[in-house]
Amino acid sequence: MEKFINLFIFLLAIISMPSLSFAQSLSGGLSSLGGLMPLILIFIFFYLFLLRPQQKKAKKHRDLLNSLKKDDRIITGGGLYATVSSVKGNIIEARISDGVHVQIVKQLISAIITKEDEEAAKIPEVVKK
Repeated sequence: MEKFINLFIFLLAIISMPSLSFAQSLSGGLSSLGGLMPLILIFIFFYLFLLRPQQKKAKKHRDLLNSLKKDDRIITGGGLYATVSSVKGNIIEARISDGVHVQIVKQLISAIITKEDEEAAKIPEVVKK
């Protein structure tokens, strides 16, 4: 990310230099366009590298929350592992262990644990000779 920022600053400096040095010799229309070019580049940079990835991440999280169903294994924002018992609007009832049920706000769900995730997380048993 730091490389992109340095590249952006370099390009901004190159583009803004001609507009400053030739501003006196150019007509008013071209010099005002050259003056706006750095602002346009800053807006494009912020959109491509800050706003758009954040929007994609928010959409992915929203889709994850909408796909929750009974018996899904989840991880909350606080690191709590649970199994979904029921989904009622914005509230999820989850089972932490036998006989222990909690209600969790839907937005605090960090991830859904799939079967592949559970298999990858298991520690292989050591075979004794």
